[in-house]
Amino acid sequence: MSEPAILEFVSSHIAEDEVVFPPGDLLSDEPPLESDLHRDQIDLLIRILKLWWRERQDFYASGNLTVYYSPNQKKSEDFRGPDFFVVLGTQKKDRKSWVVWQENGKYPNLIIEILSNTTAAVDKGLKKQIYQDTFRTPDYFWFDPVTMEFQGFHLVDGKYQEIQPTTEGKLWSQQLELYLGVYEGKLRFFTTENQLILSSEELAQQESLRAQQAEERAQQAEERAQQAEQEIARLREVLRAQGIDQENI
Repeated sequence: MSEPAILEFVSSHIAEDEVVFPPGDLLSDEPPLESDLHRDQIDLLIRILKLWWRERQDFYASGNLTVYYSPNQKKSEDFRGPDFFVVLGTQKKDRKSWVVWQENGKYPNLIIEILSNTTAAVDKGLKKQIYQDTFRTPDYFWFDPVTMEFQGFHLVDGKYQEIQPTTEGKLWSQQLELYLGVYEGKLRFFTTENQLILSSEELAQQESLRAQQAEERAQQAEERAQQAEQEIARLREVLRAQGIDQENI
């Protein structure tokens, strides 16, 4: 499994008054999302992955959050805001932004950009170049919630190579060890067995449906039992009318 490049800091020969010490908790500097489709898609990816990995404590998943990566440790330079990203091998906790120099030099292991008319060129060009050459992010995907355009890349020998889709159009993420694919107009996660990973709402609906089906089966069984009792009573009446002793049957 590829690992993101670790940021190296050269602190020697730097005058003390030249060192810039950033605040300990930098705020995200991301612009508003373009539409409800984009916000809902990002939120869906975050919620589903956190639910799927709810027992894990070694990852961070977020979206529309600034990643600060300046070698000079300055918030004013070298920052990008992936729409969705996952960092592996880190502490699972809430953050206001991802500051590389405060996170042991770790960059995202996976990034997904949600394309729009205003961001597509940058996402496919400049950002892709940065994620490849600077972040060294192993898995990079983009998805357009309007046109359904979906493409993925994996870092091989320092260069992104396109991930070939399965016959169902899904793309494999080596970092997540999950498939990504489009389902009902949304980018979703799938298991290695090609099973859709459900959201909390879908799980609740599934459980509700199962409970409803169990109740219906129980009701049908009760109705069949009542019908059987009624049939037995009818047969007894027939036997009595014919003067047949039921005890000898």
